[in-house]
Amino acid sequence: MISGYNSFIRNIFIIALAFITLTPVAGQKEKKYTRQGNKNYSENSFEDSEMLYRRAIDIDPAFNKAIFNLGDALYKQEKYDEAVNNFRQLSEKGLEKEKLSGSFYNMGNSLLKSGKIEESIEAYKNALRNDPGNMEAKFNLAYAQDLLEQQQKQQQQQQDKDQQQEKNHDQQKDQNKSDNKNNKQENDQQQQEQQDHDRNNNKE
Repeated sequence: MISGYNSFIRNIFIIALAFITLTPVAGQKEKKYTRQGNKNYSENSFEDSEMLYRRAIDIDPAFNKAIFNLGDALYKQEKYDEAVNNFRQLSEKGLEKEKLSGSFYNMGNSLLKSGKIEESIEAYKNALRNDPGNMEAKFNLAYAQDLLEQQQKQQQQQQDKDQQQEKNHDQQKDQNKSDNKNNKQENDQQQQEQQDHDRNNNKE
């Protein structure tokens, strides 16, 4: 009886032990995919790394490391809008300040590459709000601000040029009207003189 009981307890213990050892293995799958993704990323196989990061996220949607790395892989493939959405999703997760800063910084880079300069400036500012020592964000913020200033200057110059062309066009129109009016007056005068001349000739 005691022997059977001991055997029963031992079997329960073995099953419990197997369950305990299997659970971490299942929980390690997303880390395994992320490690493989990192390897592919370092070898510039960005499509493969994207696929592996997505697998990791499918297993654990809260695995922030895979989400962050996925954004980097998307960025490298010039899928800037997708990368922005990815980093935005990450920035809403209440990460610790330094990681949040990194997420906003990468979001800023993706926005800048897609030509959304003003939005990128805001992202870099958010990166610095979370980590004032983020020198890359400081540098890129200054770069984006200079870029925006240049863009605004060019737009202003183009606007001034367009206005000047419009003004010149209006002046040319007015000049043409004036010329046509003068030509008509001259023609009328010439016609009148010719008629007067013809009348005088008839009198003789």
